[in-house]
Amino acid sequence: MRETAKAIAFGLATVAALPFLLSFVIRRAVLGGDRALEGSSQALALIPGLIGEYIRRAFLARVIARCDRSATIQFGTLFSQVGARLDANVYVGPHCHLGLVHLERDVLLAAGVHIPSGGETHGTADVDRPIRDQGGTRTLVRVGEGTWVGSAAIIMADVGRHSVIAAGAVVTKPVPDFVIAAGVPAKVIRSRLPAQPGA
Repeated sequence: MRETAKAIAFGLATVAALPFLLSFVIRRAVLGGDRALEGSSQALALIPGLIGEYIRRAFLARVIARCDRSATIQFGTLFSQVGARLDANVYVGPHCHLGLVHLERDVLLAAGVHIPSGGETHGTADVDRPIRDQGGTRTLVRVGEGTWVGSAAIIMADVGRHSVIAAGAVVTKPVPDFVIAAGVPAKVIRSRLPAQPGA
């Protein structure tokens, strides 16, 4: 019964998302997918409550690389890259900003997490040219299965599975599996695995 109710709710949310989908298709033809997604996600980010969650999910399931039907995207969250992927049971807290990212199964993002498309989205090498005129490189940032990212963290490099990133941390280098990392820049402060006897 519960699954039937969810399927009906998803269908109704898809109908509610149709104007946003149509607008996205038109703007994508003119501006490209990423620019069109930015505008759509800004509008959709403002719909509050459970209705907003369902409409955002229905929209994103059709315009980004993957958005599982069990993903939750809270109020105020913005997307900028159609290549983003949200796997099963992902939770994205309020006011997050997501670029080219792959959030694997069971990832939890607290409020205000920023995951741009890697650490080199803007070129800075040529001091004679404004940064805005220098090309950057977008890279897919992967946050591994079961990882929890605390509020206001910034993730610019891959994070392993089942790790914890402390609130306010800035991840500039890859973080391994099963660790807790904190600080600016983020450093591993301890393992989450039980201590081995005699270690």
